Formats: sequence, C-alpha cells, structure tokens
Amino acid sequence: MQHIYKKDQSLRSFFTFLYVEKGLSKNTIEAYSNDINDFLNWLNKRNIQDYKEISELVVNEYVAYLFNKALKSSTVNRKISSLKSFYLFLIKKKIISSSPLSEIITPKKDHHLPSSMSEDEVERLLRSPNIELDLENRDKAMIEMLYATGMRISELINLKITDIDLERSVLKVLGKGSKERLIPFGEKALDSLNSYLEKRKKSLAKEVFISNRGKKMTRTGFWQRIKIYLSREGLKDSISPHTLRHAFATHLLNRGADLRSVQLLLGHSDLSTTQIYTHIAKQRLGEVLKKHHPRG
Repeated sequence: MQHIYKKDQSLRSFFTFLYVEKGLSKNTIEAYSNDINDFLNWLNKRNIQDYKEISELVVNEYVAYLFNKALKSSTVNRKISSLKSFYLFLIKKKIISSSPLSEIITPKKDHHLPSSMSEDEVERLLRSPNIELDLENRDKAMIEMLYATGMRISELINLKITDIDLERSVLKVLGKGSKERLIPFGEKALDSLNSYLEKRKKSLAKEVFISNRGKKMTRTGFWQRIKIYLSREGLKDSISPHTLRHAFATHLLNRGADLRSVQLLLGHSDLSTTQIYTHIAKQRLGEVLKKHHPRG
C-alpha cells in the first residue's frame, strides 16, 4: 500500500496537530493515518488527484465501497470519523472552505445483514393462502404487493384506495420523512389486488387493506396472519413481514438490477443503506457458484 500522506504537507501538519495539540497516542494517530491513506489510495485508483476538491457524491461512493467490503459499521464509522476530523482541520487552517463530509451520516451501530428469503421460499409463501377464503385472499394480495414493490409494512397498511392507479399498475407511497415516491408493480400483484378489491367488504376505512371488522389492518395483525402461512409451509420462523422487503431488494440485485434503481424503489435517501443488500446478493451468488460450478 502506497503511503501518499508522507509527501503531503497538509497531512503531515494534521498528524502533528493530533500529536502535539490533541495529545493522541501514536497508536491512535497510526489508525488515523491508515484510514486517511486508505481513502487517498481509493481516490488515486479513480484518478482523483486532489482530495481538497472532492464532492459529497464521491464520499458517498466511498462509503458504499466500504460497505461492499463487508466491513463492520463500527469500522466504517471510524474511517469516516477520521476523514471528518481531517477535513475540519483543513477548514480550520483555511485550506478549504467547506467539508465534503459535513452531511455524511454513518450508522451508529453495526448493521446485521437483514434476513432474506430465497425465490423458492417466497413462491411457497405466495402459494400458501387459499384465495377461495376472503381473509386468505386479502393476505395473498398483501404478500404479493409487499414482494412486488418492496414497501415497508407501515407503507402497506397505510396505503389508501386513492393511492393506487390500477390502469397503470402504479402506486403512490408516503415514506419516511413524508417523502413521496411512485412504485410500479407487476401483473401477478395486480391480479391478486383486483381479486381482493372485488371481494373487499364495504367500509368507511380509506385504507386498501382492512380487517374482517372493516377497520384498517395493523402491523401486528398482519404478522399474525403471516405466521399461519410460515407454519403451513414449514418455513423458518425468523421470517417477518419486513423480510419480503429484503427479499425484493436482494432478488432484484441478484438478477442484475442496478443499485441506484433499487435505492429509488426502496425509498432510501442514502445509497449506502441500499448497499447492505449487495452483501446478501453476493453471498447468494457465492453459494450458487460453490454448489453448481463443476470445480466448486
């Protein structure tokens, strides 16, 4: 690994500042040094020569790169913290006027990889409800919509009749931070939704999915219904309604969807959040390769 900082006056001044003014130990300064050097080498490989001129977008790409290496969130946090300290030092010395890391938010605790489901497991779950029964027909529509759109459970149960355009197979979702997004959905989900709406009880509720009492569905109520089908199909009980959101993202990435498109569909404001799903996708691809490749 090339230690770029040894040739850079600003970096040498920063490390002197950490030692003399901050009184940090040599081991801590070495950690700062390694973190900053990793970043500079990453920039160098992308032919970005001047670290003083980079944008927030570049830093976001670096954060995504770190997650893609399957580093712990605590490690990513430390690396970004080192960079933030360095860029604040540059501002203090009037070398730059603003930091490209000022708006960067990193996770405060380790992200455990979200549990997901294989495509076969999803198919088994989707086949489980008996659509001849009104409640199970509703459940089938809810599960189909979750898997077809990647919606959060809260978004699904708050979905209103007026939010759905059945002709164009598009729905409007109000997500976190009251951010609105449009999500298309496929033919199978549309068929299940139409089947449910034809049999849906008359209700004053504005929401699409209602209980057998004609009231808005609850997250807990839906989860109790999901558990019936998990048990019926002998599927792992660690699965939750949110798992279908994870499966939606993972299966899209496995089949070649680009990360930015998946980010928009999921309603993630930060690409690094979506990046977590690439770990599952890569794990799955590795398992497939190991199982099916003639040389293992």
